[in-house]
Amino acid sequence: MSEVTIKVEGMSCGGCVNNVTGVLKALAGVDDAQVSLENASATVRYDPARVSIEALRAAVENAGFDSPAS
Repeated sequence: MSEVTIKVEGMSCGGCVNNVTGVLKALAGVDDAQVSLENASATVRYDPARVSIEALRAAVENAGFDSPAS
């Protein structure tokens, strides 16, 4: 497993955190996702053979948030 922290912009409440957490955990290859409203980020433990960082960012963006490259 690998771990990456990606930026997540546009979250304003706990519901946003739950939404982002849910879309990330739903991806095949994601083992865990910890989303922080305070840090505007998501730390994701994932299998790079099954899911890419680009796919993680795309899931966040498809949920209505921004995930700019670091």
